[in-house]
Amino acid sequence: MGAYILRRLLLIIPTILGIMAISFAVVQFAPGGPVEQVIAELTGQGDSTTERLAGGGDNLSTDDGLDGEFSAKYRGAQGLDPEFIAQLEKQFGFDKPALQRFGIMLWNYVRFDFGESYFRDITVIDLIIEKMPVSISLGFWILILSYIISIPLGIKKAVSDGSRFDVWTSGIIIVAYAVPGFLFGILLIVVFAGGSFLDWFPLRGLVSENFDELNWFEKIIDYFWHLTLPLIALSLAAFATTTLLTKNSFIDEIGKQYVVTARAKGLAERQVLYKHVFRNAMLIIIAGFPGAFITAFFSGSLLIETIFSLDGLGRLGFESIVKRDYPVVFATLYIFSLMGLLIGLLSDLVYTWVDPRIDFERRDV
Repeated sequence: MGAYILRRLLLIIPTILGIMAISFAVVQFAPGGPVEQVIAELTGQGDSTTERLAGGGDNLSTDDGLDGEFSAKYRGAQGLDPEFIAQLEKQFGFDKPALQRFGIMLWNYVRFDFGESYFRDITVIDLIIEKMPVSISLGFWILILSYIISIPLGIKKAVSDGSRFDVWTSGIIIVAYAVPGFLFGILLIVVFAGGSFLDWFPLRGLVSENFDELNWFEKIIDYFWHLTLPLIALSLAAFATTTLLTKNSFIDEIGKQYVVTARAKGLAERQVLYKHVFRNAMLIIIAGFPGAFITAFFSGSLLIETIFSLDGLGRLGFESIVKRDYPVVFATLYIFSLMGLLIGLLSDLVYTWVDPRIDFERRDV
């Protein structure tokens, strides 16, 4: 097992390198980079961010002094001082060749130095940490709820396959899976958050404004009060998927010969189900755990966060891509890809713990 773990750890290096290289290459051909973003704001309405980057506008020029190189390179840059454009390129690191910038980025990332956001006066790590409470809250409780409810329900459905209970719960699950989470979230707002009917739940933020003034019990109540509707909206798809996956896995195992043998020996049904079937049936659930973990904790849900005014990693990722805030985009990609690969390795180790018959040493990586 030690050799297998070492091989998997070594494979992380080319995998991460490939992910970052492809993403970096795509970005080079994408229009509307950070320099273009600043130019567009300067030649349009502008805002406080632009003024900070432009130094308050002292380097602007209204003449036609822009040389042909910058004019062809950046659309809409006519009327801006070439020295100012060059200063912007240097500030964003675009004064260096692409390969050199890629090498510098990788060297910094190896040392976990992710730099600062282009458009926010904050380091990338601090920015991610700032958004993590929302994503961790949503991801953790969705994962807990989906597994606590879905696995027992899936086992019950497998045992009573074809019964009335199985039929009507399957209908509910299919409908829940078909309804988009954001659409159901809007329905919850209309009904329960002061939309048209009841005003039971808040519509903004993870906690109330007076959260610090509350005692510990009131803080817990306030926290879950804000999370109730987003969690219900987000958990539908995960709940349906895990339930059906558990049911199908258990049905497949129940029909195997070792279950027939265990029953023939006089073992109780509960003992057969949870001592013999459970271990084998749960392998497929464990296999899907890394993807579920990454999705729940780190990908975020842009639409749900927007609907319920939650400032998490989903909105951060979307806004960073729109604004071409490349340090945030690449840093989050690097961190989450690395964590995904490490959690995938952890999942394989759990495989061997659940079923000792599995031996990755005898298989090619």
